[in-house]
Amino acid sequence: MTARWRQPLLSCWRTARSLHSSTFWRTKTLRSFLLADIGEGITECEILKWSVQPDSIIGAFDPLCEVQSDKASVEITSPFDGVVKQILVQEGQIAKVGQGLCTIEVEEDDPSSVNIGGPAVGRMEHSCPPSVRRFARAKGIDHLSVIGLGSGKDGRIEIGDVEAYLRRIEPNASVEMNPLPTAAEPRVIDLGRTRWAMYQAMTKSLEIPHFGYSTALDLTSLVTALPILNAHIPRSLDPSPPVFGPVSPHSILSASSPVFPAHVEKDTSRQYRRLTILPLLIKALSRAMIEWPLFRTSLNLNPPGTTTSVSSTPTSSPQKPTLTLRPHADISLALSTPTGLYTPTIMSVNTLSAYEIAGEIRRLGELGRRVPTGLTAKEMPKRGGTVSVSNIGAIGKGEWATPVLVPGGGVAIVAIGHAKWVMRPPNEGTSDLQRRFEVGVSWSADHRIVEGAELAAFVECWRGWVEHPVRMAADGR
Repeated sequence: MTARWRQPLLSCWRTARSLHSSTFWRTKTLRSFLLADIGEGITECEILKWSVQPDSIIGAFDPLCEVQSDKASVEITSPFDGVVKQILVQEGQIAKVGQGLCTIEVEEDDPSSVNIGGPAVGRMEHSCPPSVRRFARAKGIDHLSVIGLGSGKDGRIEIGDVEAYLRRIEPNASVEMNPLPTAAEPRVIDLGRTRWAMYQAMTKSLEIPHFGYSTALDLTSLVTALPILNAHIPRSLDPSPPVFGPVSPHSILSASSPVFPAHVEKDTSRQYRRLTILPLLIKALSRAMIEWPLFRTSLNLNPPGTTTSVSSTPTSSPQKPTLTLRPHADISLALSTPTGLYTPTIMSVNTLSAYEIAGEIRRLGELGRRVPTGLTAKEMPKRGGTVSVSNIGAIGKGEWATPVLVPGGGVAIVAIGHAKWVMRPPNEGTSDLQRRFEVGVSWSADHRIVEGAELAAFVECWRGWVEHPVRMAADGR
């Protein structure tokens, strides 16, 4: 080959080599997603529901699954873009903190891919997060090398760099984004039916003089008893199939007879695998309400049999209200749902076991998570509970609150804060410290009916049941 032809071919070979060596290769890697610590004192969670299936494509911050801890149900999102390859913990199973929940196949930069002799911009295609790649592909940019160095650290390409490139090549084209309204573009948002009802109720609550009382309860004895209680969840509330030893307690029944009597028929909406602290606190609260009839009363502003005279003047004496004393402890639960705040009621709590209370809480939570809500007048009767419970500790790490009592919401409300382990002396006057599990509780009572001293004494009565739960074994239901 003559020198006249050799030089152009050599130039073409160098150009091809440069372009080939600047191409970045991405490898697929399996990442195990671990259950993180979602709250102090929580060591394990139950998997309630998976939002994905194997081979599902998932993006960063997309919902992965919903888990149930001792204090709350929490939605966990994915930290990766990729493909779910395997579910490691099935629905209804318990996962320890640090245990793998699933494996996700992600694309990662191959460190063995090195730019040899190519232009520097050839390496920039991989120097960006997956979300930027998806945005660029949606705009018709398949190779980010055309953008060059980005504005991020070490030349990392950001979304702003892609938008700037699009403006350079199409000066008159606008990037299709969904910008948030600026201060010059206010929007009017409708409150919605549930939030409007909350607005009206809270406005009416200003008519009620509140008396507050806060203290901390020692839950150590309850936490210590949980493993034993969880090992003996009634079969009607446990979703696991019954497992009997070599001698079955149902051997007297015929093969065609049901293991569970008709009145103990399994209701899947009430089933759970782990008992938590909340049902035990509510059970103890019902025992204190039986001891204190005042907290089983509701206020009647318009007593039955009375009428308002048309000729009444503003100076007329107001009709004296009455109290209705109920035979049982009716307790309402503040329930935050996708459609708003609701307060369903568990009636006659003192006649239920802690296991049955847990099943009812599970059922109400499942109804509340439906869109539209599955809660009906049966769960939210017009005559609600005389005491309300708000489990704010399930949301964050706040220990104290100022709960608000609304008209028709009973005579008192308690907010249960975030429980945590602390070091406390076993008795006053001693220097030795012991590790105790405590929770802060914040009360508000209707001061038109409840005296401050009465609320304080009632809460101390509740403490006696909580901190000495063995009393409930002798007291029965």
